[in-house]
Amino acid sequence: MSALAAWTDGSAIGYPVLFGGVLLGSVVPVVPTGAVVGAGAAFAVTASGLNLPAVLLVATLAAWAGDVVTFAICRFGGPAAVRWVARGQHADRIEEVRDQFRRHGWQIIVVGRLLPAGRIPVLLAAGALAYPWRRLLPASLLAALLWAVAYALLGVVSGGIFDSPLTAVLLATVLVLVVGAVLNLVSARRKHAPVPEEPAEADPATCRRA
Repeated sequence: MSALAAWTDGSAIGYPVLFGGVLLGSVVPVVPTGAVVGAGAAFAVTASGLNLPAVLLVATLAAWAGDVVTFAICRFGGPAAVRWVARGQHADRIEEVRDQFRRHGWQIIVVGRLLPAGRIPVLLAAGALAYPWRRLLPASLLAALLWAVAYALLGVVSGGIFDSPLTAVLLATVLVLVVGAVLNLVSARRKHAPVPEEPAEADPATCRRA
């Protein structure tokens, strides 16, 4: 009976589901990982089954592990494995991120985790450039922590609005998906915005003749 009670307890089920969902979505983008974290945080502030700091810790470790696995595939995997990671990515976008990575390094790892659709191009660039593990691991851990905090805050907001765990979880999921869609739309519009041409510099010889 005690074993049954343990498996029906929210913490016994919730933390493995949270870790597995974020890890799976970080390696194979079939799960909206931000929505998983937001739902976990919303449940933590409205029910006693989960603890909010533990949700942050589990989500951070799962996201970190997913990024490390993806980086290892990009660095040590063959061409087929790299193409699998890069599916759906535009070659010009990957090359652009690679140029930025050469200049900024670990900062791009942190920013790429937080920006929509920025994580995969950054990890592809890091793998292609053989970015050292001693720099990648702390940078990706910081990125995963900031990412987990950002999406957990959306869950906390929804939990503060509704006392019902189910309602709070549903609202957190919808809120995260809406925020992600808006960020993707803004990013796409900025990417396709026309770049203003710089005015041509005046020829000194022409100026002297004038």
